[in-house]
Amino acid sequence: MNLRDDRAGRLILSLRKQGVTEPRVLAAMESIDRAVFVHAKFLDQAWEDQALPIDCAQTISQPYIVGLMTQALDVQARHRVLEIGTGSGYQCAVLSRLARYVYSVERYRSLLVEAESRLRTLEIDNVITRHSDGGLGWPEQAPFDRIMVTAASPTEPTELLKQLKPGGVLVCPVGRTSVQMLHRYTGQADGSFRRESLCEVRFVPLVEGTAKEG
Repeated sequence: MNLRDDRAGRLILSLRKQGVTEPRVLAAMESIDRAVFVHAKFLDQAWEDQALPIDCAQTISQPYIVGLMTQALDVQARHRVLEIGTGSGYQCAVLSRLARYVYSVERYRSLLVEAESRLRTLEIDNVITRHSDGGLGWPEQAPFDRIMVTAASPTEPTELLKQLKPGGVLVCPVGRTSVQMLHRYTGQADGSFRRESLCEVRFVPLVEGTAKEG
């Protein structure tokens, strides 16, 4: 076993102990080399269960949170998934192992370009990306089977909920403070949504518009 496999194995064991137990999710996370998505100066921490900084004052999420949100989303092989907040591309890569297609929206063009390059490095070809305002979703491609939001919406994400298929699931942190509540919304037969509160999380805020930088 090489060093990468050993570290990945320890991380997967830690996630399992914390409640991320869905085999397909764990297999997807183990298959994606997180080191591809972190800055060179943080490579020694790539397989640690912690968030790490990336450009544009953003972060690559803690693996436990990635696993928890992915498990809560319940992605199946034929699903079309919308991800709001491409960031480093790590969460997107994990979702790509589970879904038929992943549509990912990022407001920072420079982050999106880097994420696209990393996805190509891993030969991931079922991800479609867009530089746009994530809060608006991707209405031209809606409806989606699943939607994941990797930034904190200040209020309930009503515009994104409109882009879910009947019976679809949306997972999103909601709150205006530095600590938010992770919610799972499940579509009901009457067109309403059942909301479940999963746990407290810390995400950067979901900001309107696209960033001014390139």
